[in-house]
Amino acid sequence: MNPSDGVVLSQLALSDRRERIFKTLGYYVAFVSLGLVTASLGPTLPGLAEHTQSQTGRISLLFTAYSLGYLSGSFQGGRWYDREPGHRVMAIMLVAMFALMACVPVVSSLWVLLAAWLILGAAAGTLDVGGNTLLVWVHRDQVGPYMNGLHFFFGVGAFLSPLIIDRAMLLGGDIIWAYWALALLMLPGLAWLLRLPSPTTELVSEDNPQGQVNYSLLALIVLFFFLFSGAELGYGGWIFSYATALQVADQTVAAHLTSGFWGALTLGRLLAVPIAARLRPRFVLGGSLVGCLASAGPILLWPNSLEAIWLSTLGMGLFMASVFPSMLSLAGRHMNITGRLTGWFFVGASLGGMVLPWMMGQLFERIGPSAAMVALAFDLAIATGVFAGILFYLARPGASRPPMGS
Repeated sequence: MNPSDGVVLSQLALSDRRERIFKTLGYYVAFVSLGLVTASLGPTLPGLAEHTQSQTGRISLLFTAYSLGYLSGSFQGGRWYDREPGHRVMAIMLVAMFALMACVPVVSSLWVLLAAWLILGAAAGTLDVGGNTLLVWVHRDQVGPYMNGLHFFFGVGAFLSPLIIDRAMLLGGDIIWAYWALALLMLPGLAWLLRLPSPTTELVSEDNPQGQVNYSLLALIVLFFFLFSGAELGYGGWIFSYATALQVADQTVAAHLTSGFWGALTLGRLLAVPIAARLRPRFVLGGSLVGCLASAGPILLWPNSLEAIWLSTLGMGLFMASVFPSMLSLAGRHMNITGRLTGWFFVGASLGGMVLPWMMGQLFERIGPSAAMVALAFDLAIATGVFAGILFYLARPGASRPPMGS
């Protein structure tokens, strides 16, 4: 090889690496925006109820609308990324999120607000699928640490969202300024992604015999995602209203509780990286689920103690952090993961995020705040039972077959 050819190849490799880093940073910034939107509903729920003159039971339908939209966006979004430049699709979703976040606080009709959160959920779900999909296309088989980083930055956005809302409300006196501040934070990711070319994927043949689906195992995992995601979004969405309804915290402290939950979730994801490198997914999942159940204890035993609520909130965040990625890793050890299967996982998670927070809202209004937390603990107990069922199923001879090359 001519020495000048080696220099050219080295420069091309450096340019390709630089471009991959820039793309990755763009996805990280976009996922900060996703976290900001996801964690914004809980702390602003009382304000939205006041603006629309709605009771708690009815305003909780916003969780259902958002999750239903998220379900639709998650399930259909993959097709758009296969057909159109991915960065363009993500940019369109960020524009939609910017416009909707700016309009939400000035809506006075509950039905119009429900429609806005439905579309907002669809945009967020499509953005979620895009970030995960395009990051894999950029880094291929080296995606592992970058994927952990992606979800870490989602947690950063979710952690910052209640703090931004609290500060904006203190300065402006209404949730309008809070939503407008969050809307403006959608723009950096939009500007970043539009500057970069979109990655492409390598087509995979559907005739691959390794692509057969174990539907029994798939059903169990989808059910697990349904139960667990409902608990995660239910706790993060209702802890603000729980603390203020029991008068154990004012709005500022309650906002800090919400941030504490998402902050602990973010920290837990960082801590889980070296742990997951040393332990098999089933052991990480088992320990995390036991920790979640233990964390529910203080808030159930001492519902009027702010210290107990803080203990449960931080514990829930830390132990919930690694459950979703660890279940994906467990599934990957026993199933051939395809886009279609991943879509079903998101369907289960989105349905859970739609149903359980709504159920908690009904119990919150008709029985009391503590009943909502009892339902959440019961949901986690069932999820743990489903996990045990998955392990029992995998222990059966011929129940699953690892993918080729694992």
